[in-house]
Amino acid sequence: MELYTKKKRWKLILAILGILIIAASLFYTNLLVAKFAQAERKNVRLWADAVHRKLRLVKYTDAFFKQLRQSERQKVELLAEVYKRLLRNDNTSDELTFYLSIINRNQDIPVIITDEKGKIIFYRNLVPKPDSSQLYFRGKLKDEFSVYPPIPIPQTGTKIYYKNSLVFNQLQYILNDYISVFMSEITANSSNVPVIVTDSTQKNILQFGNLNDVRMSNPVYAQKMLEEMKEQNEPIEINFPEQGKAYIFYKSSNLLTRMKWFPVAQIMVIAFFLLVAYLLFSASRKSEQNRVWAGMAKETAHQIGTPLSSIMAWVELIKMDESNAKQAAEEITKDVKRLEVITERFSKIGSTPSLDEDNLTKIIYDTIAYLKPRSPSKVHYNILFPREKEIILPVNAPLFSWVLENLCKNAIDAMNGKGNITIDMQEESKQVIVDVIDTGKGIPITEQKSVFNPGYTSKKRGWGLGLSLAKRIIQEYHKGKIFVKSSSSKGTTFRIILKK
Repeated sequence: MELYTKKKRWKLILAILGILIIAASLFYTNLLVAKFAQAERKNVRLWADAVHRKLRLVKYTDAFFKQLRQSERQKVELLAEVYKRLLRNDNTSDELTFYLSIINRNQDIPVIITDEKGKIIFYRNLVPKPDSSQLYFRGKLKDEFSVYPPIPIPQTGTKIYYKNSLVFNQLQYILNDYISVFMSEITANSSNVPVIVTDSTQKNILQFGNLNDVRMSNPVYAQKMLEEMKEQNEPIEINFPEQGKAYIFYKSSNLLTRMKWFPVAQIMVIAFFLLVAYLLFSASRKSEQNRVWAGMAKETAHQIGTPLSSIMAWVELIKMDESNAKQAAEEITKDVKRLEVITERFSKIGSTPSLDEDNLTKIIYDTIAYLKPRSPSKVHYNILFPREKEIILPVNAPLFSWVLENLCKNAIDAMNGKGNITIDMQEESKQVIVDVIDTGKGIPITEQKSVFNPGYTSKKRGWGLGLSLAKRIIQEYHKGKIFVKSSSSKGTTFRIILKK
């Protein structure tokens, strides 16, 4: 029950930590979005101010053109008065000279004077000059000079026609081009703000920018976008000289909109990956547990199988010949003790075993003495330190003996039942080092760290639990270390380090 209580507690702690991480992520992301929105609003205000400044410039230019148009009208009226006075017969020579000088000063305004029948009697500043077929005021020429009403000269039947000067037309073209560029700059602004320009009704769209061209071709979508902009911001009112009143609608950029939804998307992605990781981890853990359980079951059967087979053999010998009863009893007693050791080993796996001061030399010699008669005849054991050398340290004898057995069995498998197993021990001031050396085929470098994982095995019929149990016993129970010191094609050395 305590295990499940701890498990629930850890799950609760992890869930709270996850919520705190998500909350912190949301808070920080929203803070960034708020700063970004503030910066974008500032850019939009600067853009709107720039629109107003350019609009004022357009208005000033238009006012200048109106004054220029009025000035040209006054010049033509002055010319009309001059022509009227020239037609009088009471002019002195000085007056005639003065009037002719005024007429000659007109170097820019195109003028045509016709009689009562529409025949051209005088023209000035026409480009190109009219040919003989254009002696009468009609056709295309008349259309060009019909923009403004003619000025009649009383009592003569003549009329003065005029049109804008070449300079005025060039300036007008520049103004129209400037207005067109102005509209383009509004819709294609540097702030990436979606913009729609409408006419005075606020319904008909004149131009748009930073919006999808294909989707805006759909009237329903365009009106929906216009309504959305109306809800977000007040439109900017502008007055063009020729087009009249218009309105600029705008809203937050697409980047800001995506930034607002970024925390939600971020949480969904994180949650998805956490879910996938949890499922993979659970599947991996379940598979590992299955391997451990299977390995434990097989290890139990293997451990019990050896003494149990011996007991059964001696029972059969007794049945065949009772004279062997005494020897059989001694051997059965050994096997029963062995079963007791096995039982003690497995009982200590699930709990924290006690460490007693014991002689490590005796444990190693007793373990090898048990293994020798049960190993292949071509396997030779060498212990490089004397039996009389006592090394006392805190150790659990049954579990350490189990570690040594697993290392020796793995060595026998690596040597294919033929070779030497050497055990060496070195005593230092604070620790004891035990090396188990074989003459087997070795372990690849890439697999030397994996040999202690549950389920790892290089044998076709192995279950990969021996070295995993050995690591658990040495590192978790004895607070020591076990690792592959060296390995090559000539053999492998496993090293155990125990604290004194």
